[in-house]
Amino acid sequence: MTGYYDLVLGLIPLALGGITTLLTAFGFALTTAIPVASVVAVGLIGHAMFVNGPVDSTPRSAATDDGGFQAAD
Repeated sequence: MTGYYDLVLGLIPLALGGITTLLTAFGFALTTAIPVASVVAVGLIGHAMFVNGPVDSTPRSAATDDGGFQAAD
């Protein structure tokens, strides 16, 4: 099953190559097309890391005794 992060990993080189090719075909210089495409790729990485970041699939319960500090009372 393809997850969100698999799609992001596939879209990074696709965005970098595809947008660079598209902008070059429209007449932009290669020195302009590559930075613009890399901003999109970095945006995908930033979204995957910070906006939709990975989380643990099993939440930890606060009611479990972890053997920590106990009061002497």
